[in-house]
Amino acid sequence: MSTVPERSEIAEEHKWALGSIFESDDAWAEQFEHLSGRIEAFDAYEGRVTESPETLLELLELREELMREVAQLSVYANLRSSEDTRNQEYQALSGKAEALSSEASSATSYIEPELQALTDDDIEAFIDEEPALAAYEHFFDDVLRGKPHTRSKEVEELLAELGEVTSSPSEIYSMLSNADMEFPTVEAPDGEEIEISQANFTTLQKHKTRAFRQRVYEAYYDEWETVRNTVGTSLKKQVRKDVKVARARNYETARQAALDGPNVPVEVYDTLVETVHDNLDSLHRHAELKRDALGVDDLRMWDLYTSITGEEGPDVEYTQAKEWIIEAVAPLGEAYRDRLAEGLDSRWVDVYENRGKRSGAFSSGTYDTQPFILLNYQDDISSMFTLAHELGHSMHSELAQAAQPWHDASYEIFVAEVASTVNETLLTQHLLETVDDDELRLYVLDEYLERFRSTLYRQTMFAEFEHQIHERAENDAPLTPDVFDELYGGLKTDYYEPAVIDDRIHREWQRIPHFYYNFYVYQYATGISAAVAIVDRILGDGDSSDNAVNDAAAADYREMLAAGGSVYPIEALELAGIDMTSADPIESALGVYDTYLDRIDELR
Repeated sequence: MSTVPERSEIAEEHKWALGSIFESDDAWAEQFEHLSGRIEAFDAYEGRVTESPETLLELLELREELMREVAQLSVYANLRSSEDTRNQEYQALSGKAEALSSEASSATSYIEPELQALTDDDIEAFIDEEPALAAYEHFFDDVLRGKPHTRSKEVEELLAELGEVTSSPSEIYSMLSNADMEFPTVEAPDGEEIEISQANFTTLQKHKTRAFRQRVYEAYYDEWETVRNTVGTSLKKQVRKDVKVARARNYETARQAALDGPNVPVEVYDTLVETVHDNLDSLHRHAELKRDALGVDDLRMWDLYTSITGEEGPDVEYTQAKEWIIEAVAPLGEAYRDRLAEGLDSRWVDVYENRGKRSGAFSSGTYDTQPFILLNYQDDISSMFTLAHELGHSMHSELAQAAQPWHDASYEIFVAEVASTVNETLLTQHLLETVDDDELRLYVLDEYLERFRSTLYRQTMFAEFEHQIHERAENDAPLTPDVFDELYGGLKTDYYEPAVIDDRIHREWQRIPHFYYNFYVYQYATGISAAVAIVDRILGDGDSSDNAVNDAAAADYREMLAAGGSVYPIEALELAGIDMTSADPIESALGVYDTYLDRIDELR
């Protein structure tokens, strides 16, 4: 019987090096106690933020010092908690860190409202008197930009204190889906009993035996049906929270509030949805190719993740994946490639699945730590691409933190998803051009097409769903599991017209954690669009050999990464030569999708 191992069974070399943050839990606890007593230092500055340039600088430097320490406590606790969500000790640690972070946010909540009493001219005068404040110009601009949506000191303090409470729907969903839910065991064609998990579900849906895929699909979604009301309630509360917080900050809609944070025009969202909807025929063609390749009369939902070859892809062990990724990013420059390689040898990555481990993948860390990547590596092509994706995030952080002060290093998700997808695109082109194995090239091409499908089309579909359910909440319409099913099922039918849409897939919304991230998913779709355009600038004719690389375009891209949060996302992409206020990058990406569909149709 194939079972998921306990964490103690995973080799140390395949676990992230959290000892680089705190050498032990006791060291964490000591730092926690030390820092807990220092938060009150902010009280001395309340009402005095704009007293003088010197006072303002002192406060901003104190805020940086303490917030950097809070971040280290939080990241360590959250990463430990992610290792095994069943571990109550680390759940408690994470809760303490979250409470301290909320306390620190509340203690500093007066800073922005008091700064907003100043004008642009006042800020300039402060900088003239205290030149060290010039380093905060983008921060000041962002604060003043938010003046119409900043409330009184009392309201801001209350909103900050409620942060721990308003995150409840997401936390409850995470604990339910990662720690409490237990999925059935199914019998594989060879007689082996395989335990379904959040991490291996998609991999099992790629199995070559159709009847087995169907058993996995039905067992998985039937388990979700048992928690239908709980998940429906948690999502409803998340949406209503988004709406109420937006109204508290004088926004017309939750979407407007979410996009105003990174200063992304709402039109960018609408342009994405409209452009993708105008090109659903390409997605339908992909579905038809898959149906024909599988030799079936009807494409079913348990067929969507299979290779267009109708077979399981080749194994890609972790060591081989690392080697190919390092080679693939060479066009981004020697320094970029070498730092990425060094990170892979420095235990940035928590590689394999273990029981209770948080599902999915992410890149984390703080200004003062190395990056940390959570994977649930499955020895397949998809896992290799996920590693490349998360390394893009990690390298983005490395470059931004090296180039920017703390307050300007943190970047928005809008540009983060560009960095991750650039790496995926480079990996695809590298393998298609350099690996002397027609079968592997076919699977790589299929994998990238699948990622296009799931990133550009699927995430746009998610974005539509998210917009619809928030609009219902804003119009005081009911949000129930039946409503979620109806809305989601309608979108699934539009997007996957050539396939059979069964009742189980109507409740796929239950398994998507990103719906708890408040208008987050659209950025995957805009990210892949920008990434394709950037790689096209760097490689030109698509040949990644050294003599074809556009070094100037690569330098522009590295400049974008190094900019971090010192400019707004739309401006950051302009540094890389990309205009995301137009439909051009999206249409360009869809054109690549069509080209790759032609290519795989010829090869299969």
